[in-house]
Amino acid sequence: MHQTVSNGAPKTFLDQVIAATPGQSHLEMCIQCGTCGGSCPSGPDMDSTPRNLFAMIRAGMKERVLRSNAPWFCVSCYYCMVRCPQDIHVTDVMYTLKRMSVKSKLYDESTAPDFSKTFIFWVENFGRSFELGLMSQHMIRHNPFGVFKIADMGVGMVTKGRISFTPKRIKGMDSLRAILDKAKEIEAEDDAKIMGGAG
Repeated sequence: MHQTVSNGAPKTFLDQVIAATPGQSHLEMCIQCGTCGGSCPSGPDMDSTPRNLFAMIRAGMKERVLRSNAPWFCVSCYYCMVRCPQDIHVTDVMYTLKRMSVKSKLYDESTAPDFSKTFIFWVENFGRSFELGLMSQHMIRHNPFGVFKIADMGVGMVTKGRISFTPKRIKGMDSLRAILDKAKEIEAEDDAKIMGGAG
């Protein structure tokens, strides 16, 4: 049973994460089996396995969880979710932790949040990612000399028609923008409820 404070906001950090995750995360059902971490292709790069993160969430270790690099290394392969015996929506929880980390300004100074924002920019304006623009912006901001290391590969991909020099906007951008605007509105309402009681 999840607890809330008098204004209806979730009381514990576990409740905040569950409330902020779309659908039924089943996070409270974690049995600490470690299947998620054992299934994760990015596990070796994470400072905490998903299992450890979930234990810290239960323990109310909010700052430590939101400073973890684990959510940023999640590649959204969903292998952990497929194998989880408790049907915990691990990947969805990782997205929630990323959002909470950015909003709380507790993420480390890694480039991952900025990469995510750049990706979102292209999707919001064109309806899809623009790989050349995404990588160019990211490399210029975070590793300008790294451009020379991948230049040959980039030229090869362009000449073989694998990536385009210019972004292409999808049809129905107005509909997509309406969906994104509604999603932001719902997210803002949810954030107000969730963070209202967050300490």
